[in-house]
Amino acid sequence: MLNRLAIEQELTTTLNNGVQMPMRGFGVFQITDERQCHDAVIAALNAGVRLIDTAACYGNERAVGQAIKDSDLLRDEIFLVSKVWIQDTGYENTLRSFQKTLKNLGTDYLDLYLIHMPYGDYHGSWRAMENLVNEGLVRAIGVCNFLPDRLLDLMLTHDITPAVNQIEMHPFCQQKRLRELMADWDVRPMAWAPLAKGRNGIFENATLRAAASAHGVSVAQVILRWLYQEGAVAIPKSVHPERIKENFDIEGFSLDKDDMDVIRCLDLWKPLILDVPSLDEVKRLHDITFEQ
Repeated sequence: MLNRLAIEQELTTTLNNGVQMPMRGFGVFQITDERQCHDAVIAALNAGVRLIDTAACYGNERAVGQAIKDSDLLRDEIFLVSKVWIQDTGYENTLRSFQKTLKNLGTDYLDLYLIHMPYGDYHGSWRAMENLVNEGLVRAIGVCNFLPDRLLDLMLTHDITPAVNQIEMHPFCQQKRLRELMADWDVRPMAWAPLAKGRNGIFENATLRAAASAHGVSVAQVILRWLYQEGAVAIPKSVHPERIKENFDIEGFSLDKDDMDVIRCLDLWKPLILDVPSLDEVKRLHDITFEQ
């Protein structure tokens, strides 16, 4: 058993600009009911989660902000993440969207601001986000779903290297080639859908169940610990307090080399949820509109 204090110190990471970020987070994608989202965020904060991930297009920034206000925590105790959507890319649009996000969340700064998709005028968005960093309104900036070509193009074109790339990452989609590039540039992976949304029988997978049995934990805890040991920040979503607490509780055990290697062999080398280069997917995502 690892020393608890040592593990707790491990469960943060230093981003490429020196900002400290928790390695365990909570995501609110598809929690559209305001009360349910509020209560889920409260449950996560009560469980010890200190990284909350939302986005303008999720339609729940206000609920997240209210939950933070209603918690017993100070704003600077929470690492708050949001994102700019495709329809708001470009320099001026991003600045306007950012101000709406601040208002919705009831805060005067973000810890991490991300470009949600590698579509639209994301170069203009990045210039705006660099200015937000320089003005002290955002502590770190990054991207989501950027594959190697567009990520490298962005990094070679601008002054600030993304601190984070939030990507589909779980045992069946490990993004190894992308993560090699990210490691070269010190870009931290953040795993959305870390439990693969339950797809491909992930909770019944024999390899994962064997590891869970060996360590006396759940399959979800094995996956989230594996992601942590792979260097990825995970943002699992749930609306059930007991599962939220379980997903956060990965500090009491460690996976050995054999565990890590056998889980690496589960990679299918393709996404299960979001095929970013697919023309149908590009059109579908461009068609998504919302009101902040």
